[in-house]
Amino acid sequence: MTLQELNAELITCQRCARLVEWREEVVRKKRRAYLEWDYWGKPVPGFGDPHAQVFAVGLAPGAHGSNRTGRQFTGDASGDFLYPALYRAGFASRPIAASRDDGLILTNLYTAPICRCAPPNNKPTPQEIANCRPYLEREFKLIQPKVIVALGRIAFDGIMRIFAIADPSTIFAHHAVYQLAPASWLVCSYHPSRQNTLTGRLTIEMFDHIWKTARELAER
Repeated sequence: MTLQELNAELITCQRCARLVEWREEVVRKKRRAYLEWDYWGKPVPGFGDPHAQVFAVGLAPGAHGSNRTGRQFTGDASGDFLYPALYRAGFASRPIAASRDDGLILTNLYTAPICRCAPPNNKPTPQEIANCRPYLEREFKLIQPKVIVALGRIAFDGIMRIFAIADPSTIFAHHAVYQLAPASWLVCSYHPSRQNTLTGRLTIEMFDHIWKTARELAER
């Protein structure tokens, strides 16, 4: 199976009735600022370089962000913080992500969410996350990244389950780095959500350090 085939399967997924109902309700109601948009309203596939050494894992699409644009971290505040950092680190061709057709290219980096559909209140249930997990597992197998960056605790927990890591010393902390295998690494970061960036919990300098570490590990 190729990534294209996986994504074609993914965008038709209806495993979680609550999420299907919510994402479609958002499409019907829209937000006043986006009334002219043709909302995506489907599960959001991964995005980036299919031969990437670095794989960034997020949480879930925003109702009026990725659920609107159809591309990971595009059209919301988290993306407004993430893509400039990726641009500074040399992973992104431009610092602004506006739509699927904006010409943005990721080099040596791929990104996907733990949960593919926009959840109410940005909170997927454990079962909804489990329903989505096979898609991420298959992406890891297809891309075989050397470095995985967990953006937030929920992404970290999902990655721990995929790799069956139960070591109590492997805990989530910003800029914690763990070796998953002889040639693969996990880097942990606070999620670039507005809640973290506006409060100063995650600063530009802290986030740039994450991508510098990811690049250094990928180049080992």
